[in-house]
Amino acid sequence: MTRFTVTSDGIFRTPDAVYRAALGKGAVKPEADKVEGDGVTPLGVYTLRRVLFRKDRGIAPATALPVRVIRADDGWCDAPEDPAYNRPVRLPYPASCEDMTRRDELYDIVVVLSHNDDPPVPGKGSAVFLHCAKPDYPPTLGCVALARTDLEHVLAGAKPGDTLEIRR
Repeated sequence: MTRFTVTSDGIFRTPDAVYRAALGKGAVKPEADKVEGDGVTPLGVYTLRRVLFRKDRGIAPATALPVRVIRADDGWCDAPEDPAYNRPVRLPYPASCEDMTRRDELYDIVVVLSHNDDPPVPGKGSAVFLHCAKPDYPPTLGCVALARTDLEHVLAGAKPGDTLEIRR
């Protein structure tokens, strides 16, 4: 089992490489202090659950993790009061949710992490993903972001049970 790490200074490490990463605009905080919408990347160790990708923007990344195409009606619920909080949903959806088919490239490849998912605690943060970064690495809304090619390299070595540790 591999543990990838990312530190609060934006250094992402694999067993054989180091990459630049973008983290939340609210910096990092312990997972227990994470609040929906705070822009914080939660400290902790998270299992890499599965990969979602935009088929209209490229081929599936090579990985041993489960992979699924992002469909036009895919969303991710971010409404703490909703029963589907921090879960995938079909659009249109009556509660607040993210559209997984963003206009930018951030969700061209998305790794679903185990943050707040077993079961989700309302208000403790949703949609904390590992995804593609913008070219100049601006802060995220709480996710970890890598350049697409770097994310593809990470995924090529990833397998079920691997984790991402977010630490100071």
